[in-house]
Amino acid sequence: FQRELCDNLRMTIIPQNAFQGMNNESLTLKLYKNGFEDIHSHAFNGTKLNQLILKDNKNLRRIHNDALRGATGPDVLDISSTALESLPSYGLEAIQVLNATSSYSLKRLPPLDKFSSLLEAVLTYPSHCCAFRNLRTERQNLLFSIFDNFSKECESTMRRPTNEMLNDSSSTLLWSAERKTYSFGTDYESSPYSYSTIFDDSEMAGFDFEYDFCQPKVLTCTPEPDAFNPCEDILGYSFLRVLIWFINILAIAGNFTVLLVLLTSHYKLTVPRFLMCNLSFADFCMGLYLLLIASVDAQTSGQYYNHAIDWQTGGGCSTAGFFTVFASELSVYTLTVITLERWHTITYAMQLDRKLRLRHAVPIMLGGWLFSIGIALLPLFGVSSYMKVSICLPMDIETGLSQAYILLILVLNVVAFVVICACYIKIYIAVQNPELVAANKDTKVAKRMAILIFTDFTCMAPISFFAISAAFKVPLITVTNSKILLVLFYPVNSCANPFLYAIFTKAFRRDFFLLMSKLGCCKSRAELYRMNYFSAYNSNCKNGGAATAPTKASQAFLLLSALEKPYPAPRDKTSHKENLPRVP
Repeated sequence: FQRELCDNLRMTIIPQNAFQGMNNESLTLKLYKNGFEDIHSHAFNGTKLNQLILKDNKNLRRIHNDALRGATGPDVLDISSTALESLPSYGLEAIQVLNATSSYSLKRLPPLDKFSSLLEAVLTYPSHCCAFRNLRTERQNLLFSIFDNFSKECESTMRRPTNEMLNDSSSTLLWSAERKTYSFGTDYESSPYSYSTIFDDSEMAGFDFEYDFCQPKVLTCTPEPDAFNPCEDILGYSFLRVLIWFINILAIAGNFTVLLVLLTSHYKLTVPRFLMCNLSFADFCMGLYLLLIASVDAQTSGQYYNHAIDWQTGGGCSTAGFFTVFASELSVYTLTVITLERWHTITYAMQLDRKLRLRHAVPIMLGGWLFSIGIALLPLFGVSSYMKVSICLPMDIETGLSQAYILLILVLNVVAFVVICACYIKIYIAVQNPELVAANKDTKVAKRMAILIFTDFTCMAPISFFAISAAFKVPLITVTNSKILLVLFYPVNSCANPFLYAIFTKAFRRDFFLLMSKLGCCKSRAELYRMNYFSAYNSNCKNGGAATAPTKASQAFLLLSALEKPYPAPRDKTSHKENLPRVP
């Protein structure tokens, strides 16, 4: 029996018992292209539903959890092109075919055990099919748990000639043979399977041994997950789930400490200090990105398929993507500027009129901020996209513009790395002069520069290599394996920079202990740093007064200072006075 109701935009609800009293035969309800907004509790009470077609009800946003209570079925449910945000929790057990195409508001599915008879699902989002990948129907689970010893019988059955299987009504014959071979006694000792304790004869009626067991039905689901969104959690690997917490806490704590100490210091804000503040802020943002990814992964672990759409299409993923691209580009830009500033300071150490001043550094970094913000905003306006993958990186290269965007970022990063390497090589050659630097100092400087270049290379090389190949649509690594790069290599600079450029320097340790002394800690250590500073200041004043011009030997200290700490050494009395701490 079939009932069709369509193209009635004035009907906004389906009330209780709307179809009660209809024919007791199987009923197909075609209720499409109406104005339905809500389906009430017990709406289909008293019906025996074969198919329930609700497609193209554009305004249908809610089906009450008990809408199917009192009804039998349906076997087929079609909710395609509706605005439903959830499915009812009751009445899904009988559904064998679910059609939910173009149901973009349906971002979460009910518990999987509700779909105990599902054989075919046509959905909107590929991630939802991950939920059904390993799901068996209730009947299959029951059969596989009981008849695990029937594999040999199935093999012999499948080896039978086709014409014999077609001409012989063999499902009942096979079943009868099995019943004769193994008695259906209730005593487990005398019967290896004890079927009569599980099934009644009425339940065995219509059971096809070959079709139902030897060739069991397999649940099919479309659209299938693609290479960009495999069926896995955000981080994929369990060890990454642990490691990312350690890395993001290290990046956040290290860079926050550097920012706090530099911004609260009583010393004058110099160019190196200013650049270090920018670098620390960029790396701090990278730590926030990792923290956001780790938090969402922890919350959705084991059920990411139910949260994938909300996460990847929502503001959370866009925010995370903006943070990582902005932080990455600003960090690379600032590292390049710091390296160029060090090279410039050493190359023109005896030409004070060519010294880089704060008024020069501010517009340079302002340009870096505008560039980084612009690059990070482009995916939000359709140039590539942060929604392509669960880790919210701009991996969309479907259009030529998106491909050019990815290549631009990667090429700029490679150029920045080459510039950093070239500058440090020039710096090393400059400080290798035996007139300026002793052998042990030379070795120390070389090691420091080697570490800086190595961390830059470790961060940029693997990412750039695999990303460039992917940008040309020749991927050499899967999205799953790229998550290893994301955690182990991508944030290397963000973790290492605060230590290599600040925390390991004497000047930073001095500022840190001075700050701690204000909080009532490490007072003796802070006093020691004050005494050492004033001693060095008085010594420099005396030497400065006797000298008429800067010499090669006096410049050696400047060269090493530029490498050992982000604070240039004072050169004259004026600069000494400007750099004096205000001791309370």
